[in-house]
Amino acid sequence: PPAAVATAGLVIRAAAARVLGLRPGPCGGDMQPIWVTEPGNGKISFNLDGSSRSPFPKEDAALEALLDAVQRETDEICRKDVAISVVELPRSEAEAKYGQGIYDGRNTAPGDAVRLAYLPGGALVELAPGWSLCASAGACGRIAFARGAEEGKKADTLILTKKKQASVRFSVQVDAAAAPKELRGAAPSAEEAKALDDGAVKVQVEGVDFGDLVGAKAATNGAAPEQAEADKEFVVTAHEVSGKIDYEKLIRDFGSTRINKDLLERIERLTVGKGRVPRLHHWLKREIYFSHRDMETLCKLLEQGKPFYLYTGRGPSSAALHFGHLVPFLFTKWLQDAFNVPLVIQMTDDEKFLWKGEYDVEKGDNLSHYQHLTIENAKDIIACGFDKKKTFIFSNLDYVGTMYPNIVRIWKSITYNTAKGAFGFAGESNIGQSAFPAIQAAPSFPSSFRVPLGGDDNMCCLIPCAIDQDPYFRVTRDIAHKLVPKSHPLGGKPALIHAKFFPPLEGATGKMSASNENSAVYLTDTPEQIESKIMKHAYSGGRDTAKEQKEKGADLAADVAYQWLRFFLEDDEELERIGREYGSGQGEYWNTGAVKKRLISELQRMVKEHQERRSKITDEEVRSWMEVRRLEF
Repeated sequence: PPAAVATAGLVIRAAAARVLGLRPGPCGGDMQPIWVTEPGNGKISFNLDGSSRSPFPKEDAALEALLDAVQRETDEICRKDVAISVVELPRSEAEAKYGQGIYDGRNTAPGDAVRLAYLPGGALVELAPGWSLCASAGACGRIAFARGAEEGKKADTLILTKKKQASVRFSVQVDAAAAPKELRGAAPSAEEAKALDDGAVKVQVEGVDFGDLVGAKAATNGAAPEQAEADKEFVVTAHEVSGKIDYEKLIRDFGSTRINKDLLERIERLTVGKGRVPRLHHWLKREIYFSHRDMETLCKLLEQGKPFYLYTGRGPSSAALHFGHLVPFLFTKWLQDAFNVPLVIQMTDDEKFLWKGEYDVEKGDNLSHYQHLTIENAKDIIACGFDKKKTFIFSNLDYVGTMYPNIVRIWKSITYNTAKGAFGFAGESNIGQSAFPAIQAAPSFPSSFRVPLGGDDNMCCLIPCAIDQDPYFRVTRDIAHKLVPKSHPLGGKPALIHAKFFPPLEGATGKMSASNENSAVYLTDTPEQIESKIMKHAYSGGRDTAKEQKEKGADLAADVAYQWLRFFLEDDEELERIGREYGSGQGEYWNTGAVKKRLISELQRMVKEHQERRSKITDEEVRSWMEVRRLEF
């Protein structure tokens, strides 16, 4: 085949392996030579016998979702445009180092030497005799799948579950030439090749691995019209979150990386394996924290004995925190314990005044109100159980002078057009709002904390946050090299680990808001208030009648009580049982009422324990956490 078509075949093969749980070599990759009559086109087929997706989906909607995911993964590989290596090794050496996974089992070339094509992160496979490849994965431009079929004909891109076969017909955007050198680049290590050949599902697919099946009818109740409207589209920006969130699309749009099995195992070795925590956090296992930037590099640094620091924050908009506010702090507390690292917590009292502050002719402005909320919110944060010796809490209004040199450098580095594009500033935005992103970015750099962090300007930063905060730090990462020494391991870029949104009570879309009391359960609520809110306002994924519920079971993805239990019920076996029984309409938890009662008891327990811890924290104690001091780590 032409080099561009052959390259596209390798990229699709890698993408299909990641989505369908295949070994790139043994799954095959037979090409039909349709490029002879239709230049720039090809058709590739895979054997699904070895798929680790078990059971493999059979519903048409799920199969279409898988093909959509293969197209997205193909696009992502092309976007990264990594260089493709072609190496030649003695066959015995290649087999000893990489095993039989380099072969498809049918078309092994004769001879004592073997040519291998290596697509980093995608595939290591034997290259057929006479085939040549482009220099990089993106050289052929976009690889477009031909989807759908003419009336009365079978589609060319499809999955045949009975035959255990998948086929993709495609076209390349650019008829790129082969790389100038036939052999180039380096062969992967045995460990790198093993990771490619493990046959694991590396891409989670909505409608198959989580969420509702595409086209499935959602359960209905009193809130159904609003839920249906929210399903149509979603918005995620630094200041707005609404609609039913497509997290796979967010990963593509934001350019982050899904947390995969290999990374989870590495984190587990560095935390549980060191005896600091008893188990991997259930939010990681349940993919509530699902996406990241540069976590692999931080793990590598820890393996070398080099610590990083954590950075999180809180915008004090209300005196009481709700459970949505609690999520990042509970996870950050686990990260601090698990990795044994220092933490800085930014209280953005300035931000809340800039967006929500008021001025009264008689009383003046209410900036002091947000200073007061900082102290009150800090009590809730401290009650989460952080290690005081390793934690520095600071108010922007107090500490901004220390960070000011870095803030000025960030202002200098970012154009206003960039800021407008990232944060949506308009003519009516006050100039403080336009300037604020630099203040939120400054704690990403260790030179903002010379005393707390001991003056190590090469220290890396990890920011756990909901994914709507990613735009702030994408812009920060673009200019980060200007604020650190050249020796900084990440070039100054903060690493991030992203959470999905904690859903409001009225429906599992968007995120919880403190401005809507019925969407939230607060840490100040009484047991009676908690029960009332859950019973009255928690959107149900249960069916309209008991008969229908017992026949069909609940829509777990839409049911708020179940989704909240995914956050707060740590017992995996109990959660699995609740999901199984509620989703099938059978057993103790067959109906909405039983699931809501289980959630109520868990929330009441958590609030009671939190209130007890918080009641012991005085204003003086808060100020001691906010003292500028050297942290112990």
